Amino acid sequence: MQPIDFKSYSDELDKLKEHLDFVRPLPLAVLKNLREDQILRWTYHSNAIEGNTLTLKETKVVLEGITVGGKSLREHLEVINHREAIYYVEAIVQERQDFSAHIIRSIHQLILKGIDDANAGKWRDVNVIISGARHTPPDFIHIAKKTDLFIKWYKQVGRTLHPVERAARVHADFVKIHPFTDGNGRVSRLLMNLELMKNGFPPVVVSADQRLAYYLALDAAHVENNYSPFLELIASLV
Repeated sequence: MQPIDFKSYSDELDKLKEHLDFVRPLPLAVLKNLREDQILRWTYHSNAIEGNTLTLKETKVVLEGITVGGKSLREHLEVINHREAIYYVEAIVQERQDFSAHIIRSIHQLILKGIDDANAGKWRDVNVIISGARHTPPDFIHIAKKTDLFIKWYKQVGRTLHPVERAARVHADFVKIHPFTDGNGRVSRLLMNLELMKNGFPPVVVSADQRLAYYLALDAAHVENNYSPFLELIASLV
């Protein structure tokens, strides 16, 4: 792996978090408004990156329980399911649950609920390719082992890293394994934000218009072992 100097980012991030902690607790009305906006933008952009064609406003009305004409059932379910997955992540943070394969699979089960129940929450049993990427995910027979090693890394090396660097690495390393047939991108962003929220940072949104830079940064991490572009992207978002 190419050497990474995260200190230049961590100093600024710590100063910003110190300021956020100083103004906490925020008024309940402000928190409610911020949370609703965050869930909307997080859901819209995470789905849009994966090809969902609902607009931001259409996503908002779906979250309000209204059906959008001309849009597929799958696209509606992707919105509702993503919100439920966010609720689950919030509950994990509140309950201070340890990071585990069970959490990963439970998030995925929520993401694919009603869309692909046969594969929801299950490690893939086929090989896959990522369209347009240089990286080829590992053979499916290695998924369980690689996921176990990923969680072991998190509990040993990961805990020594700055929380933002750890969150970014969780995202990049999880999606490199690509353990599910579908939904890996959404799950990886939920896991990243889970890690941020556990450490008092607000969740971040990778916007759809950053898709190219985001994919290129992930590809550099996966193929060249160069995490710097991805860490820089995530740190800037935080």
